[in-house]
Amino acid sequence: MKKYPSHIAIIMDGNGRWAKDRNKPRIFGHKRGVDRVRDIVEFCRNTSYVNFLTLYTFSSENWMRPKLEINALMKLIETTINEQIDDLVSNGIQIRIIGDIESLPKSVYTKLLQAIDLTKNNDKLVLNLAINYGSRNEIINAVKIISKKVKNNEILIDDINEDLFNDKLYTSFCPYPDLLIRTGGESRLSNFLLWQLAYSEIIVNDSFWPDYKVEDLKFDINKFAIKERRFGKTSEQINF
Repeated sequence: MKKYPSHIAIIMDGNGRWAKDRNKPRIFGHKRGVDRVRDIVEFCRNTSYVNFLTLYTFSSENWMRPKLEINALMKLIETTINEQIDDLVSNGIQIRIIGDIESLPKSVYTKLLQAIDLTKNNDKLVLNLAINYGSRNEIINAVKIISKKVKNNEILIDDINEDLFNDKLYTSFCPYPDLLIRTGGESRLSNFLLWQLAYSEIIVNDSFWPDYKVEDLKFDINKFAIKERRFGKTSEQINF
């Protein structure tokens, strides 16, 4: 029997290369990528099975890019929230942010907090935006929080388990992704959800993100649906 993903995570790669192929500045590719985000979010919201969609929007390593591109990306995030917030509210989409957003420019930080507040009661789809996110930093932060609790005698060493650790991650409010899709043809995680993706199915799509259509997502979801997810068990145990 086919099983469809409740939580899809996407590494939206290839915007810059897509723009370069067209002799355009990289921000042109990022802007076109926003159109794809809009289409993919709408599709997921209208399915009967996708409850969470997590998009790798801006990594903690992206600060190493040229300052002009970073400024343009920050402006694009702020502008997109401004333009889409009414539709997000009316379509029942809840915005959640994972990452260190307090380090973002104040105007972007403020706009994201507004979006979180305005959509907090929506329940059609949870849209997680990973902004200034790095999984290694997330894990280190969780270790620090737990270590402090041990030091303060709030918990014992033997109390530490996967559930406790997961509770200290940015993603504690949602289940682990069932499916990770990476566009752009690269086969790496790029410091994205390293803990959470332990048993996720991974599909690499060669299309650059601006070329990744809803039809491509449907195809990748159907590839996922026919996979047998065993979680360490045998086929016989799963099908018993």
